[in-house]
Amino acid sequence: MAPPPASLHEEPEAPERLDSPAKSFAKVTLELPSESNGLPNNHPETQNDSRNYKAVQSPGEYEGAGILDAPPSPTRGHKRLSSRSSRSSLRGAKTLKKNGSSDEKAEAVVYEKHEDGNGGQLTSVKPTEDYEKNLKTDEKEYKPITNGNKEEKSSKGEQELELTSGRVASAGWEKSGIRFAPLNVPFKRRLQTCAVLFHTLSVAVTLGWFFFLCAIPFLWPLLIPYLIYVLLSKAGTSGELSQRSDWLRRQKIWSLFASYFPARLHRTTELVPTRKYLFGYHPHGIISHGAFAAFGTEALGFSQLFPGIKNTLLTLESNFRVPLYRDYILRMGLASVSRESCENILSKGGADGEGMGRAITIVVGGARESLETQPGTLRLILNTRKGFVKLAIRTGADLVPVLGFGENDIYEQISPAEHPWVHHGQLFFKKVMGFTVPLFHARGIFNYDVGIMPYRRPMNIVVGRPIEVVKMTKPTQEYIDELHGKYCAELRLLWESWKDTFAKERIKELEIIE
Repeated sequence: MAPPPASLHEEPEAPERLDSPAKSFAKVTLELPSESNGLPNNHPETQNDSRNYKAVQSPGEYEGAGILDAPPSPTRGHKRLSSRSSRSSLRGAKTLKKNGSSDEKAEAVVYEKHEDGNGGQLTSVKPTEDYEKNLKTDEKEYKPITNGNKEEKSSKGEQELELTSGRVASAGWEKSGIRFAPLNVPFKRRLQTCAVLFHTLSVAVTLGWFFFLCAIPFLWPLLIPYLIYVLLSKAGTSGELSQRSDWLRRQKIWSLFASYFPARLHRTTELVPTRKYLFGYHPHGIISHGAFAAFGTEALGFSQLFPGIKNTLLTLESNFRVPLYRDYILRMGLASVSRESCENILSKGGADGEGMGRAITIVVGGARESLETQPGTLRLILNTRKGFVKLAIRTGADLVPVLGFGENDIYEQISPAEHPWVHHGQLFFKKVMGFTVPLFHARGIFNYDVGIMPYRRPMNIVVGRPIEVVKMTKPTQEYIDELHGKYCAELRLLWESWKDTFAKERIKELEIIE
């Protein structure tokens, strides 16, 4: 197992004179007097956390070395705050203008940077104060990932002792193997559970609410035209994104949703806003919670890590025919994964009216890949999926591989090896109906072993380097295969670079099975 990620190298020393190369904000802050602004220098906001990550404060506008390329936009959790609130990132630190004067209105963002063993770097938005608390899950709740092998009862040569015991209180519950949550769970964790439950059951809740409205006769004159509109609407495929609400995407509920696991978004390199991009997310998992947190909301700071890029998460076309639910996902900025929708998004709007600065995110493996979801494994359906590459060539969008570490760990489902007849039935259902239903389980609202709620296991979504694409109206098969090979190689590189950091409990290595 590789050692934990090391911090970035220290920035070069800089003289005190303003006409010399300037110091970084992190270094200026560390050199403040112990009682600067009423806070000691060992304030927790300026210290490295237990994983040896290094917090870096991006500077304002000034000349010299040490200037970060990160966007100077303030962040607090998932929200973009005004410049007056940016001082809460690093208290007591002020940006310097070219003339050396302080500017309290200058914007600043605190980032964390990580390194793997080979010098590869990641940049992430600094997590909230609760992140470490959520990582340290209660031992009773935590369920480690195992490969199912039973441990030996005693070591070799050790003599076993026999005991005769009386009746155990609540033995019936213990035999069932269900572990119930205590009553004194912090209120914020209950809110996180409610946020995840809302998203998990959003289809059922909105559809049930619609049927309830249908039971009220005097609403029928409104519901019938609405149903006709739902069936005929092209809002999910038009590419206009006119119903998208950035205000809704930044709401506190999505920070609660992301901190449930908790989830984080990392970038390996910056993306220029003068191009358009096609993000391929892997793996599908059961419900793709990681993809929704990273690209369907602003909970993980996508706009801070990739300024100037408007990303759209894609889902099934059938979801836009579900009453009320389709309005919810349209407000969240989701669109149909159909070919028409993808081409419209990447060829309309943007800075130049032809899609510049736009991006789409496709969960490439689809429903077929969801049947391969097992904790500690990463089995991808990719060799037979080349349509997204062809789409990128026709629209001139660069390919960006994304790997969601931990996506497969938050649910369990029946093993295809142990129940092959069930697996074949699911594949047949997928072939006939176009979708399938994984037989999964995880934890419940008030217990840790039975239910549809995902486990509280960390997810780390790593965005890889873009693969430049040359636009062609009629791409050749040779060029499609070439780009597909580069994409697979970049995806494997992401796995090899960060598996010892974000997949320490893995059972198997990455496999591309189809």
